[in-house]
Amino acid sequence: MTRQIKEKVKPVLRWAGGKNWLVKHLDSLIPKNGFNNYHEPFIGGASIFLAIKPEMKAYLSDLNKELIDTYSTLQKDPEGIIEILNTYVNTKDFYYELRDKNYTRPTKKAARFIYLNQTSFNGIYRVNLKGKYNVPYGYRTKDFLEADKLRTMSHRLREVTFFYGDFDLSRENIRKGDLIFLDPPYTVSHNNNGFIKYNQKLFSLDDQLRLSELIDYIKTKGAYYIITNAAHNTIEEIFEKGDQMLKMNRANLIGGLNAERGKTSEYIFTNCNLKS
Repeated sequence: MTRQIKEKVKPVLRWAGGKNWLVKHLDSLIPKNGFNNYHEPFIGGASIFLAIKPEMKAYLSDLNKELIDTYSTLQKDPEGIIEILNTYVNTKDFYYELRDKNYTRPTKKAARFIYLNQTSFNGIYRVNLKGKYNVPYGYRTKDFLEADKLRTMSHRLREVTFFYGDFDLSRENIRKGDLIFLDPPYTVSHNNNGFIKYNQKLFSLDDQLRLSELIDYIKTKGAYYIITNAAHNTIEEIFEKGDQMLKMNRANLIGGLNAERGKTSEYIFTNCNLKS
């Protein structure tokens, strides 16, 4: 059974709402007696998966098909992606030229996704009503190609089963002793009573209720769960199940120049390591 936290491997993608800040707390959260398979249906930047590195099977999924296709291609052909990225340049003109292109070849699609993620404004993933990626150029000077990091990520993904779709599909693979990490898009804003209209479309209050039902199912299977969510009264009401609830602070680094930045609070609910 997997127990220890592995050596740190950094994600290859920037992802809004990523959980890098949580990695240093994982050792106190994951089951002390270990777990079997690992599941993460909101994979995003994969920072938690990379920190834990399950020794058993891992099931990673997301509703973002481009994201899943990118990871799946990186799993199979990192050198093909690296070869293509070596031909790209970090300029505004090239960024918009590539942003307007569509590819069918998996390695080209994955290289495009990684490049746009690394050179766009804040690494945001956003599409318009026609499904076209429309995030502006980010004027970022950091290298968009880190070949060794891509190779290491590919190695870590060797034993992963990927699938694209709704989080509820993950219940098909959950077995006793498994660990499920859940990091849904936040329907409500932190520390106040406001609902986020954009995320309400992506992940509604009804979706939060469905996620609560999935946790009930996880518990009936004798499996473990960890869920992060906004620190909000509505969220507490939905996910309070007599298990452990923690309130943790993190830096708020998402937003534009006029966004309010500082400390925000998040809830963590889990049935790992409960005192008997």
